[in-house]
Amino acid sequence: MTSAIAVRRFQELSEGALGVALLHIERGDLAAARRHLAQAVAGGVSTGGNASLFHGAPAVEFVLGRAGAPARQVREAVDKVVSARLATAARRRDGGELARLAEFDLIRGLAGLGALLLAREPLSPLLHQVLSYLVSLAQPVRSWGREVPGWWSGAGPADEEMPGGHGNLGVAHGVAGPLAVLALAARHGAEVAGQRAAIDVFTAWLERHEHGYWITLDQLSAPKPPTPVTARPSWCYGQLGIARTRQLAALALGNQAQREAAENAALRVLADPARLDHVTDASLCHGWAGLLAIVRAMATDSTAPGRFTPYVTHLTARLTGTLGELPKPGFLEGRAGAQLALEGTDATGWTRALLIA
Repeated sequence: MTSAIAVRRFQELSEGALGVALLHIERGDLAAARRHLAQAVAGGVSTGGNASLFHGAPAVEFVLGRAGAPARQVREAVDKVVSARLATAARRRDGGELARLAEFDLIRGLAGLGALLLAREPLSPLLHQVLSYLVSLAQPVRSWGREVPGWWSGAGPADEEMPGGHGNLGVAHGVAGPLAVLALAARHGAEVAGQRAAIDVFTAWLERHEHGYWITLDQLSAPKPPTPVTARPSWCYGQLGIARTRQLAALALGNQAQREAAENAALRVLADPARLDHVTDASLCHGWAGLLAIVRAMATDSTAPGRFTPYVTHLTARLTGTLGELPKPGFLEGRAGAQLALEGTDATGWTRALLIA
């Protein structure tokens, strides 16, 4: 393993030492957390174009913030990252190009950086700039001689070539991420012009296409949404992550009917063994831990939390039985994140990295 690869792995919140540190911070074991943090930053901290909530300086700030010890130098470095990403997005928009997923998504883009800024105390002035950018994605643009959503990507979901591009719906890489940031910000009293209208626009897209991971250009012009398929209902992609985002949006707008619709959508998935059979591991990203964290959050914000209780019990059992099979140690795809979900506490606000609370 080269030094560069090692540094990248340690700075990855998704699977490196930072995720393990986050578990120790939640448990109050700061001595153990310091050891893993030291490992994560031993080779320096990335502030380049790949810096994001899940990599480099922003990831380090998020973890330090959960310990109540954000470093001024790290925050200043992150501010520069955010400003640079906003400037790049503005140049892209001014040039009439479509957004790439890495520009706006949670894992690599400005939705994730917005989630980080929202976790700061006090809130950063840069947060309002990020919110305004996310709001701008609700405005349609023209491409291929027709109107497409402002968050439409000219490439495929893995940045592969895809004729006509696609509109990604997931929390990790799609429009559900920006929607969750806007909704959570509104619930915290942080709003910009057009924010509530953008929440409505994004919610309508997710309500129409709740069964899919993304939509293609052909599907965009179809009179009806594509026929639902039985797909994995994970946090990163799928109906449960989308249902929680829709619930957050409804709570932000005070829309009781939409909140009930989101909760009912989640309960239908949880009651369907055919859908749950597609879950094959314990991870937060696409496994039992992610489902458990979502269901707990939805129950907390529901007026009828008892409806979710049997599913919390079931998911806890499934997670307990499979956690030890995870080969990685970290947060999104590893044992640390799964253990955080199993223990069920959120004293540090670690769930903010998933945009579920």
